[in-house]
Amino acid sequence: MIRIAIVDDHAIVRAGLRQYFSDQTDLRVTGEAGNGREALDIVRGGDVDVILMDLSMPDQGGVEVLAAIKAREPDLPVLILSSFPETHYATTLLRQGASGYLNKECDPEDIVKAIRTVYRGRKYITPAVAELLADGLSGDADSLPHEQLSERELQVFLRLARGETIGHMADSMSLSVKTVSTYRSRVMEKLKLASNSDLTYYALKNGLIQ
Repeated sequence: MIRIAIVDDHAIVRAGLRQYFSDQTDLRVTGEAGNGREALDIVRGGDVDVILMDLSMPDQGGVEVLAAIKAREPDLPVLILSSFPETHYATTLLRQGASGYLNKECDPEDIVKAIRTVYRGRKYITPAVAELLADGLSGDADSLPHEQLSERELQVFLRLARGETIGHMADSMSLSVKTVSTYRSRVMEKLKLASNSDLTYYALKNGLIQ
């Protein structure tokens, strides 16, 4: 039996997935979370084999939650199910430890297949994501600047784009203000931007925040 935790801030999405999984003899939903804090509580509880997680959550973004989960349980598979197209996040999150990336418009059977795949310790790669990865390996000139950010730089970038202050970020990430400012400078340099408003515009234009 594969124990699944569903992390999504929409109760109707969690209910729909739970109902669909109930028809599968080898799947059982053992936890549900509507935000990142609840997701980490489930991980700490240990009664889960696969995390199925959305990227958009009210308190922390999925990027930060993924990093926190992998820091605590490096071998726990985290399967991303997002409304954002694969081109926006898939390759970045796979590099940062996600076991797979699915768009919410996919067939429910694909989600079940992905869960069974990552449970066996393998990555679940859709044809679209495989193409993105291949483009990256061949040095595709069309890759976007944010795809070159490190895990920590991406976290800082998304928080700044949402309007979070450096001081608040430093507290919540357990970093010094100087360290966060250094990450901000690196992000600005890599993205060739000059201000926080530029960051927000870039993130909105590229569908990285809603």
